[in-house]
Amino acid sequence: MFDLKLLQISIQDYFTKDMLRLIIFPLLGSFIVMIILFYSIADMGLSHLEDTQIQIQQHQTMVENGVVNETSTNETYTGSSIIDFLLRYTVTSWIVSFLVYTVGLFAIGYLSIFTSLIIVGFLTPKILHTIHQRHYSTLELEEGYDTVIGGVLKLLKTTLIMFILLIILIPFYFIPIVNIVAINLPFFYLFHKMINYDVSANIMAKEKFKKLYYINKGSFRVKTLFLYVVSLIPFVAFFIAIFYIIFIGHSYFDLLEKDNGN
Repeated sequence: MFDLKLLQISIQDYFTKDMLRLIIFPLLGSFIVMIILFYSIADMGLSHLEDTQIQIQQHQTMVENGVVNETSTNETYTGSSIIDFLLRYTVTSWIVSFLVYTVGLFAIGYLSIFTSLIIVGFLTPKILHTIHQRHYSTLELEEGYDTVIGGVLKLLKTTLIMFILLIILIPFYFIPIVNIVAINLPFFYLFHKMINYDVSANIMAKEKFKKLYYINKGSFRVKTLFLYVVSLIPFVAFFIAIFYIIFIGHSYFDLLEKDNGN
């Protein structure tokens, strides 16, 4: 189900010079995308904040020498002063900080996975060629079924299904513990589908892929789930995107060798 030997070999390959040189591409690409998205979202948020206005009315009653005095004050907060108001008090400051960091970390995690998948897709042929030459040079490969147009269509189709799943699972987002699975299921679907497609489409015919995947789909789900969970650690996806292809690549090469041996 989960081959520890292949995992060990994959880790060793990951730390070779050839692979470490390739890490810079998904790392740099993801970093640039994150910076662009951060400033774009921040600019949109601040622009919206500038048009937002909050009015706070306070009433104070004081009794002096039997005379009741009532005072009323109005405070209006606009733009960045709203943030100053929220951070003025301990409770609201804690809530704002918690939301910003929590939502921010989750957003970075999911975006980094998605971005890394796209970028590493361009490096997949080179990674698989290196693995093949190093470990499976005697294995004759069939012509893959991957094309640029086919890859783009596959990505669009899988992404569309992911968004549909996100919408369908909305009722489960409000159930504790269940919501953790519900929110991650659509993203895992995209992750699992694209990695398997990316690797298989470069080293075998479609018919061969369907055969091997059908027999071993449980094993591949466990492996991609392992990679997905590790990728959820903030910023880790920036560095291990190459490892996705190495590990799943070894898994398919190993199956091809066994299949040809039979």
